[in-house]
Amino acid sequence: MTSEIHNAVILAVGTELTTGSTRDTNSGELASELTALGVRVLQTVALPDDLGAVSRAFEEALQRAELVVSTGGLGPTPDDLTREAIAAACGLEPRIDSDLEAWLRGLFERRGMTMPDANRKQAWLIDGASALANKRGSAPGWFVVRPDGRVIVALPGPPREMQPMWRDEALPRLNERRLGLARVAQTLRLTGVGESALVDLIGEEVLRAPSPQVATYARADAVDVVVTAESADRCEAARMVDEMVSLLRTRIGQYVFAEGDQTWADALGSRLAGRTLATVETGTAGQLVTLLGDAEYLRFGELVRAAEDVTHAATDLGHFAQRVREVGGADIGLALHAREARGDTHVRVAIATADTVTEHQRVVFLGGEDGRRRAALAACAVLWGLLGEEASEA
Repeated sequence: MTSEIHNAVILAVGTELTTGSTRDTNSGELASELTALGVRVLQTVALPDDLGAVSRAFEEALQRAELVVSTGGLGPTPDDLTREAIAAACGLEPRIDSDLEAWLRGLFERRGMTMPDANRKQAWLIDGASALANKRGSAPGWFVVRPDGRVIVALPGPPREMQPMWRDEALPRLNERRLGLARVAQTLRLTGVGESALVDLIGEEVLRAPSPQVATYARADAVDVVVTAESADRCEAARMVDEMVSLLRTRIGQYVFAEGDQTWADALGSRLAGRTLATVETGTAGQLVTLLGDAEYLRFGELVRAAEDVTHAATDLGHFAQRVREVGGADIGLALHAREARGDTHVRVAIATADTVTEHQRVVFLGGEDGRRRAALAACAVLWGLLGEEASEA
């Protein structure tokens, strides 16, 4: 008998989902929570209101996973077929539960109404099933424990009903059954390298290894490399992640600017080490200041818009960097100029300290809003690199 739950399948039932009339947010939320609990989500599936299709989906999911979670199809109408589908997949007949029926009738009586016969199906249960209370609707959920130990959790489709039932009713019962493996993850955030180039740098043998898993993700502000390990022993999972991260640092460490959920503002703050920064930018619509946000080290941020000032900045960017450093009373001044040409964005960055002024050029893919944002990221990467060189020379 299966008593531990290590993997799951999520089924979202409703023709409105498969036709695009309604967006399925439930599956993503459930997958995220289960993953955080150490349960591997093998699949999420959207299904129409078709008894045969939903029954087959439950049968197939129960062959693969120790936990099947469904949302939707628990209403009283003929197209609400999740109960019938679960019963068919388990080879059982549903029956009226007298306590559930009394509860349902009470809901209607308190409103001065008689319960329609159609709602009686919401009082069904099968052998091995218990009801999950619905505090915000008339559709109880099901918590089914099969003879082989596999578990089915049937939840209503409306998120305002699904979420409290999942967290208050289903999760406490699942936790009693030793839910999930210990899951440890660590993220390395990279700059100056594309996702495709990482295949050769990291190595296919590492990227294809089942454990620990190494995956790359192209984000708006970085390329993330995520290392994940699962084990019944959290210490063992942490050891596997630490060893892999150490290996990765020997191969891609030069591109790592941050870890975990650290941002560019965090990474620059670490390398500034107490020093302050002032910035001026042209042609970026303020993307650099937006990226740095309310960082304490940012003393002054200026956005130049006038055409003549932009031309001046393009020809004498070092002067702008020195000027903004002095005006802002900061240790370092950074001037950024971006200009779109032929679909790409040409970037110039000048960085001034009390002793030196350096200028740098980059070309980033894309123009428009994306190009302006990437120009700001390029400026951050230039400053981060220079601060790193200072640290290594000290």
